[in-house]
Amino acid sequence: MIRHLRTLLAVAFVSVAIPALAADPTGTWKWSREQNGQTIETTLKLKQEGNKLTGTISGRNNTETPIEEGKVDGDEVTFTVTREFNGNKIVQKYNGKLSGETIKGKVEFERNGEKMSRDWEAKKS
Repeated sequence: MIRHLRTLLAVAFVSVAIPALAADPTGTWKWSREQNGQTIETTLKLKQEGNKLTGTISGRNNTETPIEEGKVDGDEVTFTVTREFNGNKIVQKYNGKLSGETIKGKVEFERNGEKMSRDWEAKKS
């Protein structure tokens, strides 16, 4: 009985001492969405170092914009993108959950003083 208890405690200790492997969003991710009858293709390139996330996101005319404030917490990714249109800065806050080869989440932004959001779902390419 004591012997079994020691084995059980040893297995429990090892299970707690070894952290779960966190998902790694490093790589190239793509998705598309419809806007005003046009298909908008987006490419997101990410690199994870510890819990820090860096990279770029494509915009109109295939321009790349650096992501800001990128973080990884377990399977959650968050980052901000600041773009400029017609002299106005637009800040988009992305959050998503990584599951295998997919990141699915929401992007929040303001348009004409109104807070808005939309879903996004990227596939690793």
